[in-house]
Amino acid sequence: MSGSDSPRLAPAYMQPGVVSFTEFLGAQAPDLLPARRGLPSGDAAGLAPHATTIVAATFEGGVVMAGDRRATMGNIIAQRDIEKVFPADEFSVVGIAGTAGLAVEMVRLFQTELEHYEKIEGTTLSMDGKANRLAALIRNNLGMAMQGLAVVPLFAGFDLAASQGRIFSYDVTGGRYEETAFHAVGSGSLFARGSLKKLYRDTLDEQGCVAAALQALYDAADDDSATGGPDLTRRIFPVVHVVTADGGRRLPDEVVSEIADRVIAGRMRRPDGPVAELT
Repeated sequence: MSGSDSPRLAPAYMQPGVVSFTEFLGAQAPDLLPARRGLPSGDAAGLAPHATTIVAATFEGGVVMAGDRRATMGNIIAQRDIEKVFPADEFSVVGIAGTAGLAVEMVRLFQTELEHYEKIEGTTLSMDGKANRLAALIRNNLGMAMQGLAVVPLFAGFDLAASQGRIFSYDVTGGRYEETAFHAVGSGSLFARGSLKKLYRDTLDEQGCVAAALQALYDAADDDSATGGPDLTRRIFPVVHVVTADGGRRLPDEVVSEIADRVIAGRMRRPDGPVAELT
């Protein structure tokens, strides 16, 4: 191929200083952004699977995020083993609730956004910067949210500057809220937060925090039909990620299943689960 025939990148691709991948994509190929796709009028919420429920809790030295594996479409179980918790970058994770397909697409765009910033700037965004970038992506999806295709993620990570785990929640307009100690989102979040209120302690270590998160998901599944509990027949258990100063990691299935088996064994003796001390 001669030099004149070789493909060339558009000049915009050679310009330095564009730190936001989403802004760059919006300027060069806006049709590739999920929020720029046109939808017919009406409520489309019943046409796509929805993901539920995500919980997160901090412990001294890090943060835990866990999600159940069920996706629903109306009264139908659309998928039994969906994954709802993903690494955002080396020191943060994001869990999805809401319209599953759009949520996964938003997570991928968020991951690319953080990676693009790091490559351009040579350093990672701060925790607040990451939380703000995710808020902007959610805000861009407001049009679809108004048609029933809402995405409400939960974001958490280890703040290297503050040396602690942090949790951020959002509303459909992109409003960002920092949570203290623990939080949950999704259809079973009310029951999960109630469970964590009685189980959470500031003194929990990593293993205790993971166990409390699994107990909360169990309680959510016990009262919310859209949340899936541990599936002993298929050996499907929640996805659990832990983030510390050493980075993030997904707990192996065999570790999660061992903790889940202990939780279930305890529920056989006491179906309502562990209780808080009255002191």
